Order: sequence, then C-alpha cells, then structure tokens
Amino acid sequence: MKKYVFAGLALSACLASPTFALEHEVVIDHEDGPIAADYKGSVTIETTQVGTTGPAGRPNTLRCNWTATLNVERVAKVGETVQSRRTLTSDDVVSGSRSGWCETHVKAIDRLVSTRRDNIRTAMLALIDQDRAELLAEAESAQNRRRGV
Repeated sequence: MKKYVFAGLALSACLASPTFALEHEVVIDHEDGPIAADYKGSVTIETTQVGTTGPAGRPNTLRCNWTATLNVERVAKVGETVQSRRTLTSDDVVSGSRSGWCETHVKAIDRLVSTRRDNIRTAMLALIDQDRAELLAEAESAQNRRRGV
C-alpha cells in the first residue's frame, strides 16, 4: 500500500511540443549595413504530477500541473561580415492544471497550449524587442574590432 501512496506523491516531468510554428524576421538599419535577424521559436511543456490516489471508495487528489516555456533561436547577420547566434528563453509563458494523471492529458494540454498561441506570440515579440539592444551592441562590438578600437 505504501508504494502506491509514494507513487502518487512522486513528481514527474513530461516534455511535449505543440505543432504551431513561431517565426519572425527583423531588419535594423546600421552604418555597417543592415542587420538581418531571423527568430524561430519552440514551446516546451513540462508537467508535474501532484497529489495521491485515494483508497477504495475515497476520492483521489491527483492533479497535473503544466507549464509552457518559450525558447527562441536567433540568427543574425550584420552586413556581409558578422554572423551572430543567441537563444532567448521565457519561462511560464502559459500554464495550467488538470485533474488526474499527467500521462492521460498530454494531447489535451497540447491543445490548450495551441489555443493560447496569441499569448505565446506576444511573449515571443517581447523577447525579440528585448533582444534589439543586444543585437545592436553585438554590431557595435564587431564594428569596433574591425576598426581596431
């Protein structure tokens, strides 16, 4: 009996990826030439099993908590000479909870995340906006190296 209770209390993680594409392109004018940046996002879902199974005739307290993380890969080219890569991450873009075992809700959670694609797209655009300063700093650094500064 204790093994079943322990199994109900154990935390588990499961990864999944919804099937919608997240892509964005940015071009920034710079004195060394245009900075062209391509962003490709992916969503990772982590689930955590909480609660216990109840004894016969008693309700259980099983819940599956889930959180979606956004990962954005950026590849940028400054003029014809410099290429830059960076990974941007935003944790807990969307999250939720479902009663029962996580293993039985994988497809339902994927559908829930897909319905919140506008929230995910907004989070991606916020990351891209924050990356602008880093991208300009990388371009300036490359320009200074070429000048010998």
